[in-house]
Amino acid sequence: MSPDDEIIPPPPDDSTPAEPRGADAADPGESTCAGMSETEMRANAIRLAFGGDEQRLEEFCAVLREWLPPGAAAVLRGSSVTGFRWEDGAPFDAAGPGTSDLDLTFVGEPVLAWFLPHGFYIPDLHTMPLGDDHHDISPALLPLRRRLVDMVGRPVNIQGTRSWIMFVREYVMRQPYLTLVGKLESS
Repeated sequence: MSPDDEIIPPPPDDSTPAEPRGADAADPGESTCAGMSETEMRANAIRLAFGGDEQRLEEFCAVLREWLPPGAAAVLRGSSVTGFRWEDGAPFDAAGPGTSDLDLTFVGEPVLAWFLPHGFYIPDLHTMPLGDDHHDISPALLPLRRRLVDMVGRPVNIQGTRSWIMFVREYVMRQPYLTLVGKLESS
C-alpha cells in the first residue's frame, strides 16, 4: 500500500448509524450499507483489490455474471470494501501486497446447492468460505475460484448464504458489503 492510498476508516463499533465520510458520500440519495456509501465501497475495492483499474473490476463482475444463476447475487465484503479488517482493524494488505484475500459471497437459495453438506456453518442457510482452509466444500466452484484468483493475484474466498443473513451482517453486525452482481431480496 502506498502513502497515497486513502483508506476510509471502518464504521463505528456502536449501533448508531455512521455519518457519511468523504466527498463521495455527500449524495443524500445514495444507498449506504452499514454506514458506508456504495461510492466509498466501490472506490475502495477498485483501489485496493483491483490495483486502481475499474476495468479489472468490471471483468471480475462479468465472470461472476457467467456463473450466477437467475435470482442470485454476488457481494464483496471485508477489508477490500472497508479498507480495514473487521476483526482487528488492520489495513488491507497489512502483511504486504497481495496478502489480503477477497471475501466474495454468493447470495440466494440456488447457490447453496453448490456446497457439500460438511461445508455449512448453518445447514442450508450459510456456508463456510471456499478457500485454502476449506478447499473441499464445493468442487463445483473450484474452477471459478481458480479463475478469480488468477484474475486478481490474491486469494478469493467464496461463501454462500441467504439474503436474510446479509441483513443480519449489515444491520446487526454493522458489516458493509458491496453488491457486484444481481440484487439482494428484500428482507
